Amino acid sequence: MPSMDAATLTEAELAAGERLFAAAWDFVLGAPRLDALPPADRAEVAFAGRSNVGKSSLINALVNRRNLARTSKTPGRTQELNYFAAPAATCYLVDMPGYGFAEAPKDKIAAWTELVRAYLRGRASLARVFLLVDARHGIKPSDREIMALLNEAAVSFQVVLTKADKISAHALAAVQDKTASELQAEPAAYPLLLATSVEKRVGLEALRAAVARSLGAV
Repeated sequence: MPSMDAATLTEAELAAGERLFAAAWDFVLGAPRLDALPPADRAEVAFAGRSNVGKSSLINALVNRRNLARTSKTPGRTQELNYFAAPAATCYLVDMPGYGFAEAPKDKIAAWTELVRAYLRGRASLARVFLLVDARHGIKPSDREIMALLNEAAVSFQVVLTKADKISAHALAAVQDKTASELQAEPAAYPLLLATSVEKRVGLEALRAAVARSLGAV
């Protein structure tokens, strides 16, 4: 499974990503339950991952907004399916509650974990899930559970390594190789691995292009 960066992309792919995220993205709603979701009248791209993996920060970096998606150093801050849209964009971005460890009551964690699973299992307008994995730790058992669910539901997912600046280049290459090897056994995994750093602004062009590609915008 090859990695994907700006050097491997065509000008058309990069341009499509830039156009998509140059729009004025805004918060639409937060859905605590499936019956509170907006109508499935457009494609959706969801960002999933363990608590504190950096989903909200990455979405803010993609849309060039500091506080569009609420961030926190406390795991478990996002507790709803948060929807974002732009007037010129015919899609939603969805910031999902984190799974795994979180600093919240157990009943709340159980509720939003089931919400994540139900959404991933049955949202017909879901074009792709970008599954965020902390580059310092690699794929964890809770990530494998979500990948198994996505495989079963035949929902395409693409793994994005976050916080790539927190480890050495040698360590990053090793985790990329190991992750790519593991993903070969996952039938719903999109065969291009991404690595990003919000602080260093690394990998954002490639991720924007990947989102555009998943929506058929390239």
